[in-house]
Amino acid sequence: MMNLISVTRLNGDEIRINADLIETLEATPDTLVTLTTGKRMMVSESVDEVVARAIAYRSRIDNARTEFSEGGSGV
Repeated sequence: MMNLISVTRLNGDEIRINADLIETLEATPDTLVTLTTGKRMMVSESVDEVVARAIAYRSRIDNARTEFSEGGSGV
């Protein structure tokens, strides 16, 4: 399952990136995201906000897996 999070390019376009592929985040002062693929993009969210979104998404996935493995619906 891909770990997609939403971020906003500096031109206002919303995109989704795979948080598992984030290699580095730099405040330059805009946030520069570098993926393990070598692709780089500037986003309007702060470094802390991108990290918080990645953590929140991973937490939701982990909670769903735990619920599913304990016999819940997993949804």
